[in-house]
Amino acid sequence: MHGRKKIIIFIMISIIGLFWLSGCDSPSSDSGNTESKAEAEAQNGLIYKSSMKLLYAKNFSVDYYEGGYKILTTKDGTKILTVPKGKKTPKDVDKDIIVLKEPVSDLYLVASGVMDMFDKLDAVDTIKFSGLDSDGWYIDSAREALEGGKMLYAGKYSKPDYELLVSENCSLAIENTMITHSPQVTEKLKSFDIPSVIEYSSYEEEPLGRVEWVRFFGALTDRDEKADELFNEQVDIVNRIAKADGTDTDDTTKSDAATKSDTAANDDSIPTVAFFYITSNGQIQVRKSTDYVPKMISLAGGKYIFDASNDDDTGRSTMNMQLEDFYNGAIDADYLIYNSAIDGGVKSIAELLDKCPVLADFRAVKDGNVFCTTNDMYQQSMSIGYMIDDMHSMITGAPDSGMKYLFKLR
Repeated sequence: MHGRKKIIIFIMISIIGLFWLSGCDSPSSDSGNTESKAEAEAQNGLIYKSSMKLLYAKNFSVDYYEGGYKILTTKDGTKILTVPKGKKTPKDVDKDIIVLKEPVSDLYLVASGVMDMFDKLDAVDTIKFSGLDSDGWYIDSAREALEGGKMLYAGKYSKPDYELLVSENCSLAIENTMITHSPQVTEKLKSFDIPSVIEYSSYEEEPLGRVEWVRFFGALTDRDEKADELFNEQVDIVNRIAKADGTDTDDTTKSDAATKSDTAANDDSIPTVAFFYITSNGQIQVRKSTDYVPKMISLAGGKYIFDASNDDDTGRSTMNMQLEDFYNGAIDADYLIYNSAIDGGVKSIAELLDKCPVLADFRAVKDGNVFCTTNDMYQQSMSIGYMIDDMHSMITGAPDSGMKYLFKLR
């Protein structure tokens, strides 16, 4: 009998040990792909050291190698090797890997949503070409660089100025996901020896996953420590909000955010929020329940008014609703937030009612709880923590005078 007990205990310990060894792995850990990385090292003439430990982002990775070399990899498998200043490019590097020598420069930034990351990293000078002209930027450093001739307008993603990019030695085009609709552009850039990489921050499910892309660009521009500081600053803001709500944990925004979201979905006492925009044809554009904006609302202590049952089956993060459906779904929302980043927005409740008179029936309008985003919201990618803080101030009734990206309509 004692022998059987010993055997059972031994088997249980063995199973737990195996589970522990396999369960500790994650896509952003060092341990998961050691063998494959070692194999890649041999092929590329590099000696692997470690990988960036990501907290929220799932669509990129950064691997560090001896001698200061780095390989950055995105969701679609694109790889960028950065070669430290004064060092040679390894002889056996794979031909499909984009090679950039430090200091990285002459970038073509088409993905306007991450210019703010370059700005906060003090890396705007690495960008020589812009996908927006000066009047399209809310970010001062970008607009001033274009006006001063330090940055050149090279056309939008679908119609780049190939001649300018070639003549001025563009090193890399940083695209957003819209480029997937124009694959011929990528091919033509490639024919001119201009590589491209897509930034997938918009694919991140968590708000702070989007922010964590600053660490990708920090690694690209050799500003890793600065990127960590910027990212942690936004994490700290969200942790502070969680403390104020009594949901503090050491890993609030990673584990507790999901808990808060689930709790919000099932708690009728939590204030509800509708985030919307009125299109030119009178439809109402809202965010899907899985989008990052509803998750920001949840982190701020609210509940997004539309749940998964309202989502359509397209791959987009937004969807258009008929006015009747929006009316039925959001009439009792405690707060309305109008998204002004698309059409310039509204300045008063009267202007909003001019756009859509039936909103006068909504509880939030009657109670005076209608807010509007600032026009620059989508370009402020490094301010998601502040945006969540503004939403929290709205929900808790704090004065809107301290808000940065929301203002109350009166």
